[in-house]
Amino acid sequence: MGFLDNSGDIILDAVLTDTGRFRLAKGDGSFKITKFSLGDDEIDYSQYDKNNASGSAYYDLTIMQTPVLEAFTNNGSSMKSRLMSMARNNLLYLPIIKLNTQSGENKRYSDNNSFLVAVDQTTETDVALNGGAWTEGILAGQTLTKGNFVLLEQGLDTTEIPDSVTIDSDLVETQYIVEVDNRFAKIATTGPTGKIASPSYIDDDNIASYYFSLSQNNEYVLDSWTGKINPNKTTQTNVLGIRGPKGTRFKFMIASSLDLATSTYLFDTLGGSGFSVNSSDCYFIDSNIRIIGGTTGYTLDVPVRYIKKQ
Repeated sequence: MGFLDNSGDIILDAVLTDTGRFRLAKGDGSFKITKFSLGDDEIDYSQYDKNNASGSAYYDLTIMQTPVLEAFTNNGSSMKSRLMSMARNNLLYLPIIKLNTQSGENKRYSDNNSFLVAVDQTTETDVALNGGAWTEGILAGQTLTKGNFVLLEQGLDTTEIPDSVTIDSDLVETQYIVEVDNRFAKIATTGPTGKIASPSYIDDDNIASYYFSLSQNNEYVLDSWTGKINPNKTTQTNVLGIRGPKGTRFKFMIASSLDLATSTYLFDTLGGSGFSVNSSDCYFIDSNIRIIGGTTGYTLDVPVRYIKKQ
């Protein structure tokens, strides 16, 4: 890895992803470039100086001379913020994807500000159920039938535009991509059944990618902002996180992997022990689940800690 020489012309450095190189190496004619992404994570646009004494040619000079890394293929560390193209130039606000942690069943665990996933039945019963009440911030990774889940909302998070205004169609996320470490978990629906989804593909780093769309996966992607969000509840207060015009909502459960549920090997190798939850010591592994908007490319990392009672 090195830096690109940006002392002269603007350079576009393009590489294949790990999956692209794998398909190219097969040599069976199946390789075909169908999608690409652009990114400039190194650039700090706040360096634009419209008051530069040398004139307008120097307003963006600092930005243009910022060192840019060569493109690299590891999807786990490249292009965390993708660029997007908009035909209009009159947009004052761009949509975001935001965690809704307003209600108890969507809140993160207060002690470490992440979602805890109880990976087996014992942890659910002995740790998450505290005095008969389910603990805020803990998801039932084994049974998938308890009330807690992850809820994200998409739209314009501003009070400058009334929330009654309909968001423009080209700013609405209708598809979501979820990336999760396949060694630890899978994505599942909320509700009494807890159906586990099938990943679209798993890359060489064991990162599973799931694709959910409004038209085909309405148990995950919702365009309604009224009524119950959790089918496990008979009544529910609908507390919103996005303050302005709204797009879609995305909700899911986290199902623990068989390895985490039946063994401590990954906890011993990649995690730790002695994490106290409701006076019970637990093994733990910290990870992230990445949510990517299919329309805007907006990326959000959801912090997750998998726990298992010692």
